[in-house]
Amino acid sequence: MKSTGRNDSVVLLSGGLDSSTVLGIALSQGHSPLALSFSYGQRHSRELESAASIAKHYGVKQVTVSVDLGKVGGSSLTDGDVPVEHRKIEDITDRIPSSYVPARNSVFLSIAFGLAESSGSSTVFIGANSLDYSGYPDCRQEYFNAMEESLNLGTHRNGGAKIRIMAPLIKLTKDEIIRKGLSIGVPYKLTWSCYEGGSKACGKCDSCLLRLRGFMLADSRDPLEYSSLPDFYRSYLTRGK
Repeated sequence: MKSTGRNDSVVLLSGGLDSSTVLGIALSQGHSPLALSFSYGQRHSRELESAASIAKHYGVKQVTVSVDLGKVGGSSLTDGDVPVEHRKIEDITDRIPSSYVPARNSVFLSIAFGLAESSGSSTVFIGANSLDYSGYPDCRQEYFNAMEESLNLGTHRNGGAKIRIMAPLIKLTKDEIIRKGLSIGVPYKLTWSCYEGGSKACGKCDSCLLRLRGFMLADSRDPLEYSSLPDFYRSYLTRGK
């Protein structure tokens, strides 16, 4: 489904599985979204390449904003000398990982609200999830409720109408997200979830593990290529052989 007409919403599009699914959902619901991506000092540009490919696939206008969160520090995704930790799948939710970027969603949502205000859009979509996630504090519904209230206090739209934050994946497991995406034709082969750059996904970071488990539980093969595969996914691929 392609975007048509005047933009009525802003979709945060990182190039990953979740944000691409949200873009597909917004379009399937009849929205005409504007895609907003960020170059924020992340370790690599691979996800931005995916975001551009996905926006092109759907025929939506994309705006990319540069903001250097590396100056803030405190994350292995922006501090080049800090390695991304590799954890077992069962350990992912026990603590906040080194990949957490301080205040990232707060910065992104603030800019998204500014873009929504200037374009006359009424909704900001974000692909956050509170179930299958790495423990990030800015991926919870109470956070989005508070941000929506705060940002509306600091913006102005004709008629006083509020801008909504919509997180349609917030209560879905990763496999439920993937099933939903597959049902509406989200091009997962164009997405990128890995914290590392390169021609193939690493298959070891939190994001790769959650993605691969999601595809396994959705009983669907991930179309991405991986340089390494965890045992649980390798077993899934070889079952019945």
